[in-house]
Amino acid sequence: MKAYDLIVIGTGAAGLTAAFTALGFGKRVLVVEKDRPGGECTWSGCVPSKALINQAKAIHTARQFADVPVDGAAVLERVRGVSERVYLDETPEVLEKAGADYLNGTARFIDAHHIEVDGQQIEGRKFILATGSRPMVPPIDGLDSVDYLTNESVFQQTELPQSVLVLGGGVISMELAQAMNRLGVTVTIVEMAPEVLPREEPEFAAALRERLQGEGVRFEVGTKAVEVTASDAGTTLVAEREGQTLEFSAERILVALGRKANVENLGLENAGVQVDRGLVLNKQLRTTAKNIYACGDVAGPYLLSHMANYQGKIAAMNAILPLRRSVNYDHVSWAIFTDPEFARAGLTEAEAREHYGDSIRVYHYDMAEKLDRAKTKAGDGGRIKLIISSRGKVLGAHILAERAGELIAEVQVLKTLGLNFGKLQGVIHPYPTYADSLRQMSQQVFLDNIFLHPVVRFARKLVGK
Repeated sequence: MKAYDLIVIGTGAAGLTAAFTALGFGKRVLVVEKDRPGGECTWSGCVPSKALINQAKAIHTARQFADVPVDGAAVLERVRGVSERVYLDETPEVLEKAGADYLNGTARFIDAHHIEVDGQQIEGRKFILATGSRPMVPPIDGLDSVDYLTNESVFQQTELPQSVLVLGGGVISMELAQAMNRLGVTVTIVEMAPEVLPREEPEFAAALRERLQGEGVRFEVGTKAVEVTASDAGTTLVAEREGQTLEFSAERILVALGRKANVENLGLENAGVQVDRGLVLNKQLRTTAKNIYACGDVAGPYLLSHMANYQGKIAAMNAILPLRRSVNYDHVSWAIFTDPEFARAGLTEAEAREHYGDSIRVYHYDMAEKLDRAKTKAGDGGRIKLIISSRGKVLGAHILAERAGELIAEVQVLKTLGLNFGKLQGVIHPYPTYADSLRQMSQQVFLDNIFLHPVVRFARKLVGK
C-alpha cells in the first residue's frame, strides 16, 4: 500500500495551491481528482465567464460604429479554447513534473488515514479536502423536467439561445446576463429579493441594475419562482409578486441561485469528519479529524478563487508544519466583472454604522464630475464610496467603475496594512489614470484628519472658526 505525507482531494484553485505548497516543502504528495484538474474556475467559473465577457464587450463596442453579426457557436468555441489554454498549466503532467503523484478517480475515506480510489487503497498521514462546490438547484416544481442551464453547462452549449430566463440576481447572474444580452440574447433576470446583489451597497446595486437595464436586460425583482414548465417557447416560469401570478417564457432557463459544498459520498463519517450543513472547521481550517484539513469552496465562507488560494496555502502549511496559522477574514475583497466593474473591500455603510456607530466618516466620489481620465471617454462615469474610521482607517470601500477590480487592490493594501487613507495623498500617481481618483479622495481625508483633530478643533473654536 502506498503512503504519502499529504493527500489532496480535488484540484481546483484551492487543491492546486495546497499541493504545490506542500511540494515546495519537499513532501510526498498525492493529488486525487475525479474529473480534470482546474476545478470550477478553469472550466465553469472565472476563466470562461471572463472570456465570454471580453468577447461580448468587444462586440458591444464595435456595434457603436457598425452592425456586427454574432456567431454564437464561434464565441462559445473560443471561450472553451481559453479554458483549454489555462488548463495547460494545470494538467496531470504539470503536477507530476512538480513532484506529485496524480490519480484520476473518486476518493472515499476508509478511516482517518486511508482512502480508497476505484478499488485501490492508499495511506496518507495528512489530508486536504478541496472538493469544491456545485450549483445549488432549488426545489422549484417542474424544474427537473426541463433542460435547465447552470454555470457548469452554459459554456458547453454549441449555440447561444435566442432568449434566457435567469433565476437569481447575484454575481454569476449579472455577469452572464450582460454578456449574453450584448451577444444578442434576450435576457430576463428573476430575483426574489427587492434588489439584485442584495448583500452589496444598495445604491451601487441599483446603479448597476440600471446600467444593464439601459442595455436591454429585463429585471423582475421581488419576484418568487414557483413553477417551471416546458412550453412552445421552450421554458415557462410561473412566479409570484405581491400576491399576483406572473408568467415569463424563454428558450432556456439558467439557474444561478448560489452554491452547495461537495461533501457527499466521500465517506467522511468513516474518518470522523463532522458535517453540519457544511464542514465543521476551526480557524486553522482543520476538520473534526485532527489530520484532515479543508480549503476552497468546500470550506467556505467566501466562494472566491483568490480566497481558495489563500486558504490552500494555510491548510497545506498547517497540515505539514508544526507551527499553526489561523485564517483571517478581516480583509476580504472581491470584484464583479460587469461593465462597469463593481469591486468591494470590507464593510457596507450600514454594517460600519452597526459596528462603529456615527463616528465613521463616509466619502463619495463621482468620476464623471471630478476625474480627467473619465472625461476623456464619452459615457465613462464611475463612483466610489469610502467608509473610514474616525482615525482615517479604511473600514469599507465600494467602487463601480472601469477597472474597479484593479482600483480596489490599492485600497485593500491600505486596509490590510492598517494605514491611514490620508497617507495615499503623498504617493505620486500617474496622470491621467483611474487610480488618481483615490489620490484625490485621500487629499480630502488628509485635510479632514487635520481639521477633525481634537487640538485643531479646540484651537479653531477659540478663534471662532
